[in-house]
Amino acid sequence: MDAPYAKLEQLEPGIGRVLAHNPSAFTYYGTQTYLIGERELAVIDPGPDLPEHLDALETAIAGRPVAAIMCTHTHRDHSPAARPLAQATGAPIVGCAPLALETVGPRADASFDGDYAADRVLADGEVIEVDGKPVAAVATPGHTSNHLCFAYEGALFTGDHVMGWSTTVVVPPDGDMAAYMQSLDRLRHRDDRIYYPAHGPPVTNPGQYVRHLIGHRMQREKQILKIVGEQPRPIPDIVASAYPGLDPRLVVAAGGSVFAHLVDLERRGLVERDGESWTAV
Repeated sequence: MDAPYAKLEQLEPGIGRVLAHNPSAFTYYGTQTYLIGERELAVIDPGPDLPEHLDALETAIAGRPVAAIMCTHTHRDHSPAARPLAQATGAPIVGCAPLALETVGPRADASFDGDYAADRVLADGEVIEVDGKPVAAVATPGHTSNHLCFAYEGALFTGDHVMGWSTTVVVPPDGDMAAYMQSLDRLRHRDDRIYYPAHGPPVTNPGQYVRHLIGHRMQREKQILKIVGEQPRPIPDIVASAYPGLDPRLVVAAGGSVFAHLVDLERRGLVERDGESWTAV
């Protein structure tokens, strides 16, 4: 598949997409920036600060007024282009709260954007108007504590909370598995008609897909409990048992996910740790 980088694709009336050229094991073909509205626009997840991507966004905007530049969270593949785009368009940066911290050990996915600053932070349920239509913030912590989705005309722009090609990376200390599961459950009770994630294809069966994601995480939890129930295990051993044949590029991310599950299980009194080893209680 030839990814259509730096081109505006019209997905439906009032929703367009421009793909940034930042492919990786964690971004799939790259970060998808969405433009919503027709006469007036909002830009969702402006993406990385790449000249080619910024030029494509300005071409897609085509001189139309931009009501807001909206960020779901502050990883560096999502928010850095907000600053130069705001300078170019005069639009405010609206959406998630600032957050920048370092995780324990090496990061597998993109690090935080320490320069991000919002002109307006949206609370859960808060609404802005774009081209005469409401866009509502939906708080979905888990991947990061500041993660928001945005609801518009029956579509939900899910950032990294739900992706169309892979499961979401959840890495402590900011990533929180319990919060992530609660956020998935919240989406399960919504009636969105389609998800537009920042990475991967649209999700056209949102309810079914979210139930699948919840089931997958619950199965992974049971698997981890079984592994540490056999004998005390360090995280690399758990990863090797739970993810046979894993792409070496994803080992660090899998370790972060296992750690997130273990932290959640520890809070619930189901596992305990002794140094680097974990065991079932």
